[in-house]
Amino acid sequence: MRLLLDTHTLLWWLADDPSLSSTVRKVIQRPGSGVLVSAASAWEIATKVRLGKLAGAEELAADFAGWLARERFEQLPILVEHGIRAGLLPGLHRDPFDRMLAAQCLAENLPIASNDSAFDAYGVIRLW
Repeated sequence: MRLLLDTHTLLWWLADDPSLSSTVRKVIQRPGSGVLVSAASAWEIATKVRLGKLAGAEELAADFAGWLARERFEQLPILVEHGIRAGLLPGLHRDPFDRMLAAQCLAENLPIASNDSAFDAYGVIRLW
């Protein structure tokens, strides 16, 4: 199974946070799972670190690609098609990072690992 991690899901995985659902944890651990992380998550984390809203994530922001490589997670770049889709999504969800993740899921036919039910309104398959 291939799936995209929401930013909070990535952070909870890396911190071994018990807030991460056991279902998502099992899928990530399953051999052969294709776990993707969007460039939008790198952007979101770096932005929140800069603004002082994400204490403790400075090392992650400084070496994001290295962290993904160590976890064997795939990078999902933001393509022009993703930008257009995100911009054209109805105004149901105002968070630009989540709008980009929703657009990427729709464009790439990926489910998202997230506890945020806002993705449901866009028809994104959500695993939690």
